[in-house]
Amino acid sequence: MEAERSKSPLYKHVVKTYAWMALGLLLTFGTSLAFCLSGAVLVMFVAPWLPIALLVAKLALVVYLTARITRFSVNTARGIFLAYSVLAGIALSPILLVYGAYSAILAFFVTALFFGIMAAAGIITKQDVSRFRSIVAVGLVTLLIMELVSLFLQLPGFDTAICFIGLALFLGVTTYDSKKVKDYYYTFEGDAAMLEKISIYSALNLYLDFINIFLYLLRLLGKRN
Repeated sequence: MEAERSKSPLYKHVVKTYAWMALGLLLTFGTSLAFCLSGAVLVMFVAPWLPIALLVAKLALVVYLTARITRFSVNTARGIFLAYSVLAGIALSPILLVYGAYSAILAFFVTALFFGIMAAAGIITKQDVSRFRSIVAVGLVTLLIMELVSLFLQLPGFDTAICFIGLALFLGVTTYDSKKVKDYYYTFEGDAAMLEKISIYSALNLYLDFINIFLYLLRLLGKRN
């Protein structure tokens, strides 16, 4: 039974998607570690414009990939995803430096556990998750507004509330994006090139879910140096 399932085209598509996500995470955390150990991370503190530039570059890559995924070649889509992973690693390095190795490792393993559970739920479920798209969009906008408010108003417990809401939201989004991996497969079944590209697109979505869960858990569980 297991051997038959492993030969299924859908199974191979899902595995490939998660393999790309894992590669992206490995590249991100490897880049962050290299920046911290080499001391290059200090540039982030002496050049205040750099984090903003990295944020703009990351957003541009995500928007660019999302808008033109059907037009890109497979190698271009892969290159954009890997480039994003490197930029994210650079942007993440000062955060890891502030919280330290123990907090980062703890948050990573807790994230992997939570993410794995919710991703498995998305793979197993047969329910149509498309109806949750508007709920996810509203939740993300609300969370963004709360994050912006927290920059100007230092309310007691507000940051903790944001972390719990963000954590709950992205755990739900993980299940949504995991289910969409299968939905995309059935949509583009028979188009090998598009399946390769949509696998990268799905891997990016899952990668972003993992990183966001990690960052919220780091804020909740981590101790600043």
